[in-house]
Amino acid sequence: MDLVKGVAASPITQTQPFSGRKKLLQQRWTKSCAMEDPCLPVVPQLDLGSLVDSDEEEQDRIPENLPAPTDKYKLKHQQYKTEMTGGYKQYSQRNAEKAKSSITHQQTPRNKTDDKCVQGAEAITDDLTTLDRKALLQLGYAANPHILQRSTGKSDADVVAAEKKKQMVAEQVMIDHLSRAVISDPEQNLTSEKPEISHILPDSKLAPIRFRKRTLHETKIRTQSTLTENILSHKVQFDGRIISRNGRDACRELVGFFFTHDQSLTIYEYRQFGKNRTNVLPFIQKNIYCHQRGRRKGKQYRLADLYVGANLTFLSSDHPRLPESVKENTVLTLRITNVDWRALDSLKTDSEEHDDVTSEEANDRKILKAIQDLLKEQLRRRGVRILTGLGKHLQQLDKEGNGLLDKADFKQALKLFRLEVSENDFESFWLILNSSGNGRADYGEFKRAIIGEMNEYRKSFVRKAFMKLDFNKTGSVSIIDIRKCYCAKMHPRVISGHSTEEEIKSSFLETLKDACSKSDEVSYGEFEDYYEGLSIGIVDDEDFVNVLCTPWGI
Repeated sequence: MDLVKGVAASPITQTQPFSGRKKLLQQRWTKSCAMEDPCLPVVPQLDLGSLVDSDEEEQDRIPENLPAPTDKYKLKHQQYKTEMTGGYKQYSQRNAEKAKSSITHQQTPRNKTDDKCVQGAEAITDDLTTLDRKALLQLGYAANPHILQRSTGKSDADVVAAEKKKQMVAEQVMIDHLSRAVISDPEQNLTSEKPEISHILPDSKLAPIRFRKRTLHETKIRTQSTLTENILSHKVQFDGRIISRNGRDACRELVGFFFTHDQSLTIYEYRQFGKNRTNVLPFIQKNIYCHQRGRRKGKQYRLADLYVGANLTFLSSDHPRLPESVKENTVLTLRITNVDWRALDSLKTDSEEHDDVTSEEANDRKILKAIQDLLKEQLRRRGVRILTGLGKHLQQLDKEGNGLLDKADFKQALKLFRLEVSENDFESFWLILNSSGNGRADYGEFKRAIIGEMNEYRKSFVRKAFMKLDFNKTGSVSIIDIRKCYCAKMHPRVISGHSTEEEIKSSFLETLKDACSKSDEVSYGEFEDYYEGLSIGIVDDEDFVNVLCTPWGI
């Protein structure tokens, strides 16, 4: 009403602009409305101070019909909370350690001159080239804080997919062995001791089931050697990969099972075609096998031989259904990448298994560890160039193409790349490597033994990155596809503006091309050697995962 009174009391001038005419029309409309309805409700004055809610009101503002959270939701929320707090603590501790290391290097002028002398000596010993410095640019991804906590949704999806794959393979194994057990049981073919039923025809319905022509639904006889679901349930499941420089074979997804009732094992291959089509096929038939290499050659596989990093060796001639690329080697070597620890521990306690490492094996491990530590110190800052160049050089020396070289070739390669190993250490190393005594050894096994290799956790991300690039599963990737897939947007030098994305990408491709035998494509072995060299200079596993996952988007 005060507003209307004010409008009625305001004077109206003779000359008004366009905006004034509009105000005049609004004033006339409000005046007419007030005259038609003089009993308009009075609008109370708004008190803005009373709109502020107190803490008690906010706490009381809870819907009455809201159901209480379930235990499953509470557990999931607690797990998420602990993961986030734990990840933040690790990130804070890592930053604190890096800050301490940087503070220790900030010393007095005298100490700075001493540091310059030390750095000069290191430069002489390391002999860093332009390729070494360009390769070291990839280590910048390790200091990227935003990628430390990867997407929880993506990791959960990977876990669900892995569990689904394992369950699918386990079901196929059970179906295969339970459906074949009774039909293939030799006791069903034994002649009966009762002579009076010998005159009954095999097709007669009066004959026992073991004398009829058996089909799957008629095999209901239980003999002593018949497998049952209970017997097959006492097993240990493990994941494996083929140790090979062939990309198709190295990226095969293998799942194995070790059965404790007869100490046998079988290995299946999981294949995926596209997004929805999958298949599970036997790769190594169920049987009792023995070691084919090393100190335990000829000994039967036991439960103690199953651990992450263990090698399982098989004769290729015993498995005619293996792929042709696998049968090119006399011995097939599988590396265990993951083990069902719960099943392994429960079965070990039941059967009282224990790992009996002999004194010879312990001595071999000690010798290899000492040589590897010595060479890793020499390769700390030039690992990419040396490892990729060494692999390329040994491949060129392999004129026959079987991967075997003699002792003189390995000595010459070490001398060429300035990897210093004493004569006594090399002789001890050669006795371990050449266990067969034929004077020749596989150069891939030579590199893994004398330099070492990254752990299986890091190796799994290398395989995942290569499988993303090699979508056709040919075993090699073109440089054009690598340039398209590599992304340097999140590199710290690009974010800070010191380098462009194209400069980081070009430095990576230049160092990778130097490792390749062909100028237009990269094989799996060359891709693995590149990241094997980077891995030597990275202590923390998560830093290495950041170096690999950030540019490839995995």
